[in-house]
Amino acid sequence: MPNTRRPGENEFRAIWPDTIKWECFAAFPTAVRLAVLVGDPTQAGPYVTRVRALAGARMMPCTYSEDSTYTVISGVLHVGLGEQFDETRLSAHGPGSLLVLPSGQAHFLWAKSGEFIAQVSGAGPVALKYLNARDDPRRL
Repeated sequence: MPNTRRPGENEFRAIWPDTIKWECFAAFPTAVRLAVLVGDPTQAGPYVTRVRALAGARMMPCTYSEDSTYTVISGVLHVGLGEQFDETRLSAHGPGSLLVLPSGQAHFLWAKSGEFIAQVSGAGPVALKYLNARDDPRRL
């Protein structure tokens, strides 16, 4: 069986919370940070990232090209389904919650009750598309 691992994935390693590098990501609002832990979400293959949203941060309605799973690590992740941001459609998910987000599912996120951190895994390449071009931070 051929080795399909990426460089650096052939040996055991541990990632400690205090060593995680949180970075701006062009497709996210400025109050949302991304940390790539395993793989590369821009390339074909599995990846694991963490998303950190500061209190009040919103991700407006968007879709992803691939299936992904979210595990809430800390705080409360408020997520809504649909093509318009609608506070009445939000559901709250605390630490330990696992959310399965199928590809193409329109959704929106809000750090309504304070900062949250969620771990996101899937298979790349990831393509994030905002439903309203005005909401896309990459247009600036």
